[in-house]
Amino acid sequence: MSSFSLDVMEKTDQKIIVKFKNVPRQYVNSIRRISISEVPTCTIDDVVMLENSSVMHDEAIAHRLGLIPLRTELNKFIFSSDCDCNNTLGCTKCRVLLILNAESIDKTRVVTSGELISDSEYVKPVSNEIPIIVLAPGQKLKFEAYARLGIGKDHAKWQPTSVAVVKDGENSDESILILETTGALSAEEVLKSALNIINKKLDDFGKLIKSLESSVPPAR
Repeated sequence: MSSFSLDVMEKTDQKIIVKFKNVPRQYVNSIRRISISEVPTCTIDDVVMLENSSVMHDEAIAHRLGLIPLRTELNKFIFSSDCDCNNTLGCTKCRVLLILNAESIDKTRVVTSGELISDSEYVKPVSNEIPIIVLAPGQKLKFEAYARLGIGKDHAKWQPTSVAVVKDGENSDESILILETTGALSAEEVLKSALNIINKKLDDFGKLIKSLESSVPPAR
C-alpha cells in the first residue's frame, strides 16, 4: 500500500489548502466537518442592556453582536460548563466582558465593532469596521456583553469557518481540503484543532473497544 502524504498548497492567515494523498476521503471529510462544528471559538452569548434609546430592539442588537467574529486564543479560556466558578455570567477563566457606551450628539452616526472595549487582550473583534447600529441625534446605546467558548454544533455563530470544502485532486488517490475562516482563528489553527479532536475521538474509541474486549468472558 502506498504511504500517505499531505501537501500545503496555499496558506494565509485566513485560508489554507491542503492536498491529501492516499488518505481515505471519509477521513478528509471528517476534518472538514469537525472544522465547522467542533472547533471552538469565543463569541458573544449574553448581553445585559443598560440603556437603549435606538430604534432597534434589544434582542436584535444582541443577535447582531453574536455574529461579530472575535479573535480567540483557545489556550487562554475553558468552556463555561467545565468551569467551577458557578457564576451565571462566568469568570475570567470562562468568559470575556466587552462593553460599549455610545451616543450620538448632533448628527447620525454608525456605531462599529471598534467601539467595543474588551477586558481581555486575547479576545477582540477581528475588525473594527463591522457596523453594529446607526444612532440618530440624541440616541444612546450602552451594554455589557459576555463572550464564551462554544462550538458550531450548538450554534452557527460559533463556527470558525466561512468555507470548508473537500474536492477531488488531479489523481484518483488525492483529495483537496479548502478551509477559510472568519478570522476568529487562523486557518492553520482550525486545521490543527480539528486534527487534535479527531485523534482524541479515535483514541477514546480505541480505549472503549479495549474495555469491551476485557469485559467479555472467554469462550468455553
